[in-house]
Amino acid sequence: MSKLVVATTSLAGCFGCHMSLLDIDERILDLIELVEFNKSPINDIKTFTKQCDIGLIEGGCCNSENIHVLKDFRKNCKILVSLGECAIMGGLPALRNGIPIEECLAEAYLDGPTVKGNIHKILPNDKELPMLLDKVYPCHEVVKIDYYLPGCPPRADLIWDVLVALVTGDEMKLPYEVVKFD
Repeated sequence: MSKLVVATTSLAGCFGCHMSLLDIDERILDLIELVEFNKSPINDIKTFTKQCDIGLIEGGCCNSENIHVLKDFRKNCKILVSLGECAIMGGLPALRNGIPIEECLAEAYLDGPTVKGNIHKILPNDKELPMLLDKVYPCHEVVKIDYYLPGCPPRADLIWDVLVALVTGDEMKLPYEVVKFD
Protein backbone atom coordinates (compact mmCIF):
# COMPACT_ATOMS: atom_id res chain seq x y z
CA MET A 1 0.00 0.00 0.00
CA SER A 2 1.41 3.41 -0.96
CA LYS A 3 1.69 6.06 1.72
CA LEU A 4 -0.55 9.11 1.74
CA VAL A 5 1.30 12.38 1.24
CA VAL A 6 0.93 15.15 3.86
CA ALA A 7 1.95 18.80 3.51
CA THR A 8 1.94 21.39 6.30
CA THR A 9 2.37 25.15 6.51
CA SER A 10 2.20 27.98 8.99
CA LEU A 11 0.59 31.24 7.90
CA ALA A 12 -0.20 34.10 10.34
CA GLY A 13 0.16 32.21 13.60
CA CYS A 14 2.71 31.24 16.21
CA PHE A 15 3.79 27.80 14.98
CA GLY A 16 2.12 26.27 18.06
CA CYS A 17 0.08 23.82 15.98
CA HIS A 18 3.25 22.41 14.42
CA MET A 19 4.73 22.13 17.90
CA SER A 20 1.60 20.25 18.97
CA LEU A 21 2.02 17.92 15.99
CA LEU A 22 5.58 17.24 17.12
CA ASP A 23 4.20 16.57 20.62
CA ILE A 24 2.90 13.22 19.39
CA ASP A 25 6.42 12.25 20.48
CA GLU A 26 7.52 8.75 19.49
CA ARG A 27 4.29 8.27 17.52
CA ILE A 28 5.96 10.41 14.86
CA LEU A 29 7.81 7.22 13.93
CA ASP A 30 4.47 5.43 13.55
CA LEU A 31 3.19 8.36 11.48
CA ILE A 32 6.19 8.10 9.15
CA GLU A 33 5.16 4.49 8.51
CA LEU A 34 1.72 5.75 7.40
CA VAL A 35 2.50 8.97 5.52
CA GLU A 36 5.16 10.78 3.55
CA PHE A 37 5.70 14.49 4.27
CA ASN A 38 6.00 16.90 1.35
CA LYS A 39 6.35 20.71 1.55
CA SER A 40 6.61 21.03 5.27
CA PRO A 41 8.87 22.59 7.86
CA ILE A 42 9.04 19.09 9.34
CA ASN A 43 11.26 17.93 6.46
CA ASP A 44 12.27 21.38 5.15
CA ILE A 45 10.81 20.78 1.67
CA LYS A 46 9.92 24.30 0.50
CA THR A 47 7.89 23.61 -2.65
CA PHE A 48 5.40 20.96 -3.67
CA THR A 49 7.12 18.11 -5.48
CA LYS A 50 3.93 16.10 -5.99
CA GLN A 51 0.20 16.15 -5.42
CA CYS A 52 -0.61 15.74 -1.72
CA ASP A 53 -3.47 13.91 -0.07
CA ILE A 54 -3.72 16.00 3.11
CA GLY A 55 -2.72 19.60 3.78
CA LEU A 56 -2.52 20.86 7.36
CA ILE A 57 -2.87 24.65 7.57
CA GLU A 58 -1.90 26.58 10.68
CA GLY A 59 -2.60 30.32 10.96
CA GLY A 60 -4.86 32.76 9.17
CA CYS A 61 -4.16 35.10 6.26
CA CYS A 62 -2.79 38.55 7.07
CA ASN A 63 -0.79 39.31 3.91
CA SER A 64 -0.59 38.56 0.20
CA GLU A 65 1.97 35.77 0.70
CA ASN A 66 -0.38 33.93 3.10
CA ILE A 67 -3.13 34.09 0.44
CA HIS A 68 -0.76 32.77 -2.23
CA VAL A 69 0.45 29.89 -0.03
CA LEU A 70 -3.09 28.93 1.00
CA LYS A 71 -4.34 28.91 -2.60
CA ASP A 72 -1.31 26.84 -3.59
CA PHE A 73 -2.18 24.33 -0.84
CA ARG A 74 -5.80 24.14 -2.06
CA LYS A 75 -4.54 23.48 -5.59
CA ASN A 76 -2.04 20.81 -4.50
CA CYS A 77 -3.90 19.01 -1.67
CA LYS A 78 -7.00 16.83 -1.95
CA ILE A 79 -8.02 17.51 1.68
CA LEU A 80 -7.32 20.69 3.64
CA VAL A 81 -7.49 20.80 7.44
CA SER A 82 -7.57 24.10 9.33
CA LEU A 83 -5.48 23.46 12.45
CA GLY A 84 -6.14 25.71 15.42
CA GLU A 85 -7.95 28.92 16.19
CA CYS A 86 -5.83 31.17 13.97
CA ALA A 87 -6.69 29.11 10.87
CA ILE A 88 -10.34 28.73 11.91
CA MET A 89 -11.14 32.23 13.20
CA GLY A 90 -8.04 34.39 12.75
CA GLY A 91 -6.88 33.89 16.35
CA LEU A 92 -4.68 36.41 18.12
CA PRO A 93 -3.42 38.00 14.87
CA ALA A 94 -7.05 39.00 14.16
CA LEU A 95 -7.00 41.33 17.17
CA ARG A 96 -5.86 43.97 14.67
CA ASN A 97 -9.06 43.57 12.66
CA GLY A 98 -10.81 46.44 14.46
CA ILE A 99 -7.93 48.86 13.84
CA PRO A 100 -7.35 50.56 10.50
CA ILE A 101 -4.20 49.27 8.80
CA GLU A 102 -2.73 52.79 8.71
CA GLU A 103 -2.89 52.93 12.53
CA CYS A 104 -1.24 49.50 12.83
CA LEU A 105 1.62 50.57 10.57
CA ALA A 106 2.05 53.88 12.38
CA GLU A 107 2.23 52.14 15.77
CA ALA A 108 4.69 49.52 14.53
CA TYR A 109 7.03 51.74 12.50
CA LEU A 110 6.48 55.42 13.30
CA ASP A 111 4.99 56.29 16.67
CA GLY A 112 5.20 53.21 18.90
CA PRO A 113 7.09 53.31 22.20
CA THR A 114 9.74 50.90 20.88
CA VAL A 115 10.37 52.81 17.64
CA LYS A 116 13.79 54.43 17.67
CA GLY A 117 15.91 55.66 14.83
CA ASN A 118 13.18 56.05 12.20
CA ILE A 119 13.67 59.82 12.18
CA HIS A 120 12.56 60.12 8.55
CA LYS A 121 9.27 58.33 9.35
CA ILE A 122 9.72 55.75 6.58
CA LEU A 123 7.35 52.81 6.33
CA PRO A 124 8.77 49.54 4.96
CA ASN A 125 8.23 49.63 1.21
CA ASP A 126 9.96 46.93 -0.78
CA LYS A 127 8.61 44.73 -3.55
CA GLU A 128 9.98 41.70 -1.64
CA LEU A 129 7.66 42.37 1.32
CA PRO A 130 4.17 40.88 1.11
CA MET A 131 1.34 43.41 1.18
CA LEU A 132 -0.68 43.51 4.38
CA LEU A 133 -4.36 42.74 3.97
CA ASP A 134 -7.11 44.96 5.36
CA LYS A 135 -7.70 42.35 8.07
CA VAL A 136 -6.68 38.83 9.10
CA TYR A 137 -8.89 36.29 7.32
CA PRO A 138 -9.63 32.76 8.53
CA CYS A 139 -8.67 30.19 5.92
CA HIS A 140 -12.23 29.21 4.98
CA GLU A 141 -12.87 32.78 3.79
CA VAL A 142 -10.13 32.33 1.18
CA VAL A 143 -10.41 28.69 0.04
CA LYS A 144 -12.59 25.65 0.71
CA ILE A 145 -11.54 23.89 3.91
CA ASP A 146 -12.57 20.28 4.42
CA TYR A 147 -12.00 19.79 8.16
CA TYR A 148 -11.55 22.02 11.19
CA LEU A 149 -9.48 21.02 14.19
CA PRO A 150 -10.09 23.47 17.06
CA GLY A 151 -7.75 24.39 19.86
CA CYS A 152 -4.96 26.81 20.60
CA PRO A 153 -3.18 24.67 19.71
CA PRO A 154 -5.12 21.44 19.18
CA ARG A 155 -3.91 18.72 21.54
CA ALA A 156 -1.27 16.37 20.13
CA ASP A 157 -3.54 13.36 20.73
CA LEU A 158 -6.33 15.03 18.76
CA ILE A 159 -4.02 15.75 15.82
CA TRP A 160 -2.79 12.16 15.95
CA ASP A 161 -6.33 10.75 16.04
CA VAL A 162 -7.49 12.92 13.14
CA LEU A 163 -4.47 12.12 10.98
CA VAL A 164 -4.83 8.39 11.62
CA ALA A 165 -8.57 8.59 10.82
CA LEU A 166 -7.88 10.44 7.55
CA VAL A 167 -5.13 8.00 6.56
CA THR A 168 -7.06 4.83 7.45
CA GLY A 169 -10.50 6.06 6.36
CA ASP A 170 -11.93 5.64 9.87
CA GLU A 171 -14.54 7.97 11.32
CA MET A 172 -13.13 11.10 12.95
CA LYS A 173 -14.10 11.42 16.57
CA LEU A 174 -14.05 14.89 18.08
CA PRO A 175 -14.79 14.50 21.78
CA TYR A 176 -17.22 16.96 23.35
CA GLU A 177 -14.52 18.72 25.35
CA VAL A 178 -12.77 19.66 22.09
CA VAL A 179 -15.75 21.52 20.63
CA LYS A 180 -17.71 22.67 23.69
CA PHE A 181 -18.30 26.35 24.28
CA ASP A 182 -19.63 26.31 27.85
